[in-house]
Amino acid sequence: MLFAVVCPVCGGSGGSPCPRCLAALRPAPLLPPPPGVDACIALLAYEGAGRELVARLKYRNQRRVLPGLARAAAAGVAPVDVDVVTWPPTTAARRRRRGFDQAELLARRVAAELRRPCAALLARRPGTAQTGLDAAARWRGPAFVARRPVDGRVLVVDDVVTTGATVAAAASVLREAGARGVTVLAMARTPAKSHHRE
Repeated sequence: MLFAVVCPVCGGSGGSPCPRCLAALRPAPLLPPPPGVDACIALLAYEGAGRELVARLKYRNQRRVLPGLARAAAAGVAPVDVDVVTWPPTTAARRRRRGFDQAELLARRVAAELRRPCAALLARRPGTAQTGLDAAARWRGPAFVARRPVDGRVLVVDDVVTTGATVAAAASVLREAGARGVTVLAMARTPAKSHHRE
């Protein structure tokens, strides 16, 4: 049986994403890396079609966007600079409610594309989720702890970098645990001066 391909952005037929939505995607802005991060690579601008594409995974569990996102994002990373891939885990409450951690799903796909190991190097301490917070509140959290000592160069994969607070906190803990370098790979990055509440 043949199934029509449905666009993950607009829900219409004709591609994944469809040509109209693909044309509407914008590259991520070139912004400085957050503190403690050697480089922050992002695929898309978190606005318009790019925002909708990532939101379909993050909030609606539409996993058909995973392979394409991970493949395109991984293409911007030199595998020689990566020893292990990890992610900043979401809150326990979010994971229970959604049934998954979108950053973990992305990290595992990216690791497979890069042919590098993927490991849960971080645990998240109890606290408020970042979504919905303003920039100042985001920099007061979240808090992570290392699950084990870290050796080598770490690629931290996340869905969206807004202020950079989450990946900066993750990088700090990874370096304290022994990481020799921390690169961030995000599916999308919020344009400068638009760190709005979500």
